[in-house]
Amino acid sequence: MAKLSSRLRNEKRRRLVVQYAERRKALKAVIKSQTSSEEQKQEAQQALQKLPRNSSPVRVRNRCAISGRVRGYLGRFDMSRVDFRLLALKGQIPGVRKSSW
Repeated sequence: MAKLSSRLRNEKRRRLVVQYAERRKALKAVIKSQTSSEEQKQEAQQALQKLPRNSSPVRVRNRCAISGRVRGYLGRFDMSRVDFRLLALKGQIPGVRKSSW
């Protein structure tokens, strides 16, 4: 099980990403726009750098919803392979059956 501080830090990052999403989108549009001048692009770049680092979506880490584990994450089920296997063997995940061949 992951440390509580790691899980809380990741949740804080998720909240910041949502909070600053519109500002980030607007600044990136100015930077990519061919009609904006070089001065406008520089100002937008500086404003983008002044935003909190944790507001970048790249810094959010996929974690298991049950244990907080980051390795072996299955995005379709939002859990790690270990927890997925335990729940699948118990039959607690709808539509998933144990297979053998």
